[in-house]
Amino acid sequence: MTMPREPEGGRIFFARSRRAPDRDNDIRLVSVGVDIGSSTSHLAFSRIVLRRRMGRSDVVSRELLHESDIFLTPYADSDTIDTAALGAFIGWQYEKAEIEPEMIDTGALILTGTAARKGNARAIGELFASETGRFVAVAAGDGLETTLAAHGSGAVAASARTGLRVMNVDIGGGTSKIAICEAGSVIDLTALDVGARLIRLDGEGRVSHIEPAGLVHAAVGGLAIGARPAEGALEAVAASMAAHLFAACGGAAMLPQTEKLLRLAPLRVGRAPDQVSFSGGVAEYIHGREPRRFGDLGPLLADAVSALMRPWGPVLRFADQGIRATVIGASHYSVQLSGNTIFVDPVEILPLTSVPVIVPDIAFDTVIVPQSVAAAVRAALVRLDLSSCDRTLALGYRWQGSATHARIAAFLDGVIEGLADYLERGHPLVLVGDGDVGGLIGMHASESRAAAALVSIDGVKVSELDHIDIGELLLVSGGVPVVVKSLIFPPKH
Repeated sequence: MTMPREPEGGRIFFARSRRAPDRDNDIRLVSVGVDIGSSTSHLAFSRIVLRRRMGRSDVVSRELLHESDIFLTPYADSDTIDTAALGAFIGWQYEKAEIEPEMIDTGALILTGTAARKGNARAIGELFASETGRFVAVAAGDGLETTLAAHGSGAVAASARTGLRVMNVDIGGGTSKIAICEAGSVIDLTALDVGARLIRLDGEGRVSHIEPAGLVHAAVGGLAIGARPAEGALEAVAASMAAHLFAACGGAAMLPQTEKLLRLAPLRVGRAPDQVSFSGGVAEYIHGREPRRFGDLGPLLADAVSALMRPWGPVLRFADQGIRATVIGASHYSVQLSGNTIFVDPVEILPLTSVPVIVPDIAFDTVIVPQSVAAAVRAALVRLDLSSCDRTLALGYRWQGSATHARIAAFLDGVIEGLADYLERGHPLVLVGDGDVGGLIGMHASESRAAAALVSIDGVKVSELDHIDIGELLLVSGGVPVVVKSLIFPPKH
């Protein structure tokens, strides 16, 4: 087979090139997960081994290298995370793990719960992502957090191993996340404003802080900052929170008040789960692993949730991880690797971070019509209010049919026409496919010289409203690490 000529100024990377024969199928990465949550922050370091199979990279083993201490998330005031204190903690944990930031290949820094809504959340994420390794994605999304917790708790694996429908309920300081797992996948999820540290007490038992999302709960017990709760008030608040969570799980009728607490669409109506597992900080109380008190509703909420869940019917499953479920999920499960071939021109364009994704509704008929492709691209830009976007975008596609020269050319002609205004402003053309044609499409696209820079990767599944991070080239594999995420950072004021 004749290798294609390297275009001037660019590089074509084949995943099987530049690799020793004895390592031809395996790619070893060091990954870090950092979870900055409403109540606690922690890290986990893992070694991941991926193996090429049919043009895709599947994880064949995961080894947990180090779990950090649990650190109460520090706040300079009610709306600001203490950057210095958090940075010192993260640096200390790297030292304890005997891992240098330069050793990190990939990973995810997740801001979860109410921590993601703090005024400096975005800056915190970007700062620590740049300091904790060569490529660490920043995410603050309920959907991603829910998925990672379901993986880290072992619920996803249990559904694959047993064939059962497993629900994972992750109850944290600011939010609760619910995932339905079947056959080794998260098939449905939701999240709501129920958490142990939405209301906090001082050492004398007075209410010291109420998060904005906790006001509706505080009203149930007549709680006010600076005042001691009346007898039974905290128990009433915890029981109300548990009732909302139980309804969101499908155990009771959804009330209007519960719907107002939801942060994602409710679970689809379906059969009850066969098993339920718990993760998150409150799970430590449910499982009897945490005797200490931290001036919040954790123990009371655990008791109230248990009282509703145990008689429900599903078998209660002991989760692999409780409070560490999300961070274990972030270090183990957040990364994908690009497929069999990629095309990058110039190489220096990587890494790319927090790139919004559009997925046009393209008909991959036997004959691809460029005008129809262009119309679909323009419709996607309008749909997401990105027609005048002045930042890098990624176009996701799901290639179908043969990859002939004529079909690829027609597809690219349509894409370039649909993105004409965007490309004329000097932005790169970033293409993300789920098949195995990224290299071919990149080579064809480079001939058009329509974009100032070009990235074409494959073997990665994306959906509209996703954001994607593409890391630097891994010379040992010829691929790039990819993290697909959702972002809910508060807007800058």
